[in-house]
Amino acid sequence: MMEGIQIITEVKTASPFGWKSQDSWEELFAIANGVGDILSIHTDPRWEGSFDLLQKARSMTTKPILAKGIHLHDSDIEKAVAMGADFVLVVGRIPEVHLDKCLLEPNTLAELKSIPTDSKVVWNSRDLKTGGLKGDTFKEAREIFPGWLCQSSNIHTVKDIEPGANAVFVGTNLKEFTESMK
Repeated sequence: MMEGIQIITEVKTASPFGWKSQDSWEELFAIANGVGDILSIHTDPRWEGSFDLLQKARSMTTKPILAKGIHLHDSDIEKAVAMGADFVLVVGRIPEVHLDKCLLEPNTLAELKSIPTDSKVVWNSRDLKTGGLKGDTFKEAREIFPGWLCQSSNIHTVKDIEPGANAVFVGTNLKEFTESMK
């Protein structure tokens, strides 16, 4: 934790938008495990993730693990929890199972307004359909949502953390962000 802000570190080797890490999964895991309060492990193959990697990560750390993916079906959530996830990211919907273990990521501010305020919410500045920036900002999301809110994407250093963030998701720029924490 850094000044009351939880650090969620992603072990991400690629994205469907063309980014590819020069570091191996194991190297990124070591960095993430060293600085993160929660480790994010991708389950979606588009990010070179899998449920097997989730299970592997669980065997390598005692820290809480977030299964990161779209998780369109409640069965995906059940599977992630069964394979060792403490939390599961769910994009664009409110699941009917394990809501207490889910971090909800709305696609729009309108979706954000429908989420119960006792939920944990991730506001991603990246549009997951295009890879570009959303028009809506973290500041606008914070004005709408009074509960626990995590800032996600386009975080390079600690200076990029927005006021009001309870947590930050750091993935693509994990090494740069880690250096800025020193």
